[in-house]
Amino acid sequence: MMPDRDLQYLAELAAQLRVDSVRAAAEAGSGHPTSSMSAADLMAVLFACHLRYDFDDPDNPANDHLIFSKGHASPLLYSLYKAAGVISDEELLSFRRRGSRLEGHPTPRLPWVDVATGSLGQGLPVGVGVAMAGRLERMPYRVWVLCGDSELAEGSIWEAAEHAGGEGLANLTAIVDVNRLGQRGPTRHGWDTGAYARRFGAFGWHTIEIDGHDPGQIDYALGDACNTRRRPTVILAKTRKGEGVLEVENREGAHGKALKDPGKAVEELGGARSVRVEVHRPEPGAAPFRFGSNGMKAPSYPVGEKVATRTAYGAALAALGSARGDVVALDGEVADSTKTETFGKEHPERFFEMYIAEQQLVAAAVGLQVRGWKPYAATFAAFLTRAHDFIRMAGVSGADIRLVGSHAGVAIGEDGPSQMGLEDLAMMRTVHGSTVLYPCDANQTAALIGEMADLEGVSYLRTTRGDTPVIYQPGERFSVGGSRVLRHTPGDRATIVAAGVTVHEALAAADGLQADGIPVGVIDLYSIKPVDTAALVEAATTTGNLITVEDHRIEGGLGDAVMDAVSELGPRVVKLAVTDLPGSATPQEQLADARIDRHAIADAVKRLV
Repeated sequence: MMPDRDLQYLAELAAQLRVDSVRAAAEAGSGHPTSSMSAADLMAVLFACHLRYDFDDPDNPANDHLIFSKGHASPLLYSLYKAAGVISDEELLSFRRRGSRLEGHPTPRLPWVDVATGSLGQGLPVGVGVAMAGRLERMPYRVWVLCGDSELAEGSIWEAAEHAGGEGLANLTAIVDVNRLGQRGPTRHGWDTGAYARRFGAFGWHTIEIDGHDPGQIDYALGDACNTRRRPTVILAKTRKGEGVLEVENREGAHGKALKDPGKAVEELGGARSVRVEVHRPEPGAAPFRFGSNGMKAPSYPVGEKVATRTAYGAALAALGSARGDVVALDGEVADSTKTETFGKEHPERFFEMYIAEQQLVAAAVGLQVRGWKPYAATFAAFLTRAHDFIRMAGVSGADIRLVGSHAGVAIGEDGPSQMGLEDLAMMRTVHGSTVLYPCDANQTAALIGEMADLEGVSYLRTTRGDTPVIYQPGERFSVGGSRVLRHTPGDRATIVAAGVTVHEALAAADGLQADGIPVGVIDLYSIKPVDTAALVEAATTTGNLITVEDHRIEGGLGDAVMDAVSELGPRVVKLAVTDLPGSATPQEQLADARIDRHAIADAVKRLV
């Protein structure tokens, strides 16, 4: 049993965390103090007794990782940082102000925050990725994830629960603050911690149900989690929202609001305090395991051969994995189609099968990059839309992840519209700090896969299902933000701008038009974000006519990227893209039906000039 003096210290620390959460929200005039108050005892015991973290060295590879999946409880997190002595009381009271590091929901602007949270249901899946990294690098650190009970309605939580349970991630502990109340009223299961325990238990988790305001029970549960082997642990803590203040304790209608009388609340909680918590530092000497490198031998393909860009992706990634021991690959149970299986066969210890769980796929990539790995995650382009919120939040986190979407566009053929990625370029272009690449041949694909390895932020490469002609020489370099002018004469009447599969249609159209006495230029705009503005401006200036053609919806893709680059110059721009709902047909029939094949391009040029 914990000594009385320790229990008294933990009670005082928890009370201070509640007081400071109330004060921070009161100063801001907004925030989530009641959601912070319910979890204060849980975090007080974690910080004082079980967390291993060196706040002076956030990059210490032996540090534990704490992820606030319930990111709206940020006042509690910032109050913990104050108690640990790494932020001042003055900074605490800058909460939610313009320019403050203490944003409404945590972001990595603070060096002790791994990822941005606040979109519920994401912290646990990301924590799974961090735990996967710990196993990969053979480090003893633990991953602690504070969840709210409301977010357990999210499907991504159960994707994470199944993956962690199936993999036996014993270094992962979820602490669920079961305070019964969501934003507008009671949660689905209220205080029935057994309902949650049965669900986690079904996925192979060790489950512990406790009183979340009893420091002794909390301490025992956290210690039990540390001693559990071969499976993750979930601590289901029954708590009261707004604990300690009669005005808001276990009352509806107080979510997301500063307290009406914060002074009275602080007095009720026993007043302001200056309790310090000395967080234990990790044991020195631990060093993460890293894989060796054997030199890079990129795949090469002779000009004129027909090779699918997805095939080149698999071969190039496997070669990159040999050259760099920090590269890892993830796939959503379609590795034989995306061709990630090539990497998996050559580097099985760095290949992760995430099954049909696209949210966990992206979240695991985010978690792996927290520890410095270079993740490439692949699935069909259409299915990445399921994970858009995770991709969006990866952008907020400044996470360096690489996504590859195969089977893009109507060119996949007979499978029909459910399998066609037709929105992916628009989706990826809107992500903060993203890079969007769309190669047209195998050598270009191989080069761009290598370029992606050291890109910052979210990068995306789109691949094609069918074989396309190789038009570039092996070993040719392609810079991010560049393009290639494939056809150009001083007498060009227009310029066709294409990427991916439509580059080959554009070249065929240009050859036919040339035979008809209508010279046109062709630009391969393989980098859709950032875009080669200089090349587009020159084409717009010299020909005055641009025709964009893309195997994508007309909204938000290549055509809009071109328009954004040249709109101030006022050239005539015709956008050819997929506007109708496709059915089943052969790839060439699909391109013709969508009016993005060589004949449609030639017709558009003739109408324009």
